[in-house]
Amino acid sequence: MSFMPSSFTNLMTRRHRLIATSAISIFCVAVEAGVPVLPGAEQLSPKAQLGQRLFFDTNLSTPPGQACASCHSPDTAFVDPDNSLPTSKGVIPGLKGPRNAPTLLYAAFSPAFYLDRKHGLFTGGFFVDGRAATLADQAKGPFLNPIEMANPDAFTVVNKVRESDYAELFRYVYGAEAFNYTDETYNNIADAIATFEQSPVFKRFDSKYDYFLAGKTKFTEQEKRGRKLFEDSNKGNCAACHPSRPAKDGTPPLFTDFTYDNLGVPRNPENPFYTLVEFNPEGWSAVDIGLGGFVGESPQNGKFKVPSLRNIAVTGPYMHNGYFKTLRGVVAFYSTRDTLPVCNNLFVVEALALNSRCWPSPEVAENVNYRELGELMLSDSEIDDLVAFLQTLTDGYKIK
Repeated sequence: MSFMPSSFTNLMTRRHRLIATSAISIFCVAVEAGVPVLPGAEQLSPKAQLGQRLFFDTNLSTPPGQACASCHSPDTAFVDPDNSLPTSKGVIPGLKGPRNAPTLLYAAFSPAFYLDRKHGLFTGGFFVDGRAATLADQAKGPFLNPIEMANPDAFTVVNKVRESDYAELFRYVYGAEAFNYTDETYNNIADAIATFEQSPVFKRFDSKYDYFLAGKTKFTEQEKRGRKLFEDSNKGNCAACHPSRPAKDGTPPLFTDFTYDNLGVPRNPENPFYTLVEFNPEGWSAVDIGLGGFVGESPQNGKFKVPSLRNIAVTGPYMHNGYFKTLRGVVAFYSTRDTLPVCNNLFVVEALALNSRCWPSPEVAENVNYRELGELMLSDSEIDDLVAFLQTLTDGYKIK
């Protein structure tokens, strides 16, 4: 149904501007009827509203049934709502991806993928291996991924949008000829989704930590100890890769430096991708080399993008392959990876490793970061303190 006259974009008089304002307001009502009411969505631009419709449209897969929001749900800080699996299910029954879906919160702050030649570090980009240079590039990927939304081509996605109940909004944003050229339309679909992901919906900055920095709340003694450990270069040293101070331009801390690192994470025996012979003919011998596979450089093998720690307490499982189910397990691994013996069985899950006081060897043995983690010598109480601090990074904190 169209709520907007076809000549809308040509209206220039003051009277017509008033009509335009009313029309956009009607679109807002339509959008709110079709998607969840989200914090920060009150002032979305028409393009961001369009991106929101696209993001939640389960008709944009083949067969219908999966949307961007299926693996990035607002109910779970924009990660997969099913945390019982290490990786996400595709729209076709039985198909599951090889990697854990990261949160989209604050993703818009990542710079485009580039090589920082001064420090010799690849930085920015999207997906955990950096293969999408920009947020819009990332938005294009899942639509055509055979294990995710499984559309055969861009034309199929474009045609679904053309036949949607928000097609008129798409024409309003991108012009009357918005559906004339498949490649351009597909790019605009991604552009609209990226615009939505750049909106306040995805960057709330309302965690306890934000209120603490603003002087509006206080930390508990345990949270104070955890913050000190987090920033202490001789203890947790977490801030080395997850800066906890506001940027020079005043942007609140994002808790990532957007670089790539090999943390020595073990392979995950529960990763269902090992059994998808059609897509993974190597089976259990397959090795995910991360950034190295994208840039084609062996010194980058095993490296994955440093995530933001915002909302980390509610976005498990953790790491690119979902090996860790608990945040405490992650911190314990950082502390003891190099001090505990290697497990006899390399296919050991987190809980068994913790109980056995051993860790499996890294999935990718070269390029492991031994300088900044692995032997932190944290006590059990210090691990608990760090976890308590990390829990202050969850959005939606209510000041008491």
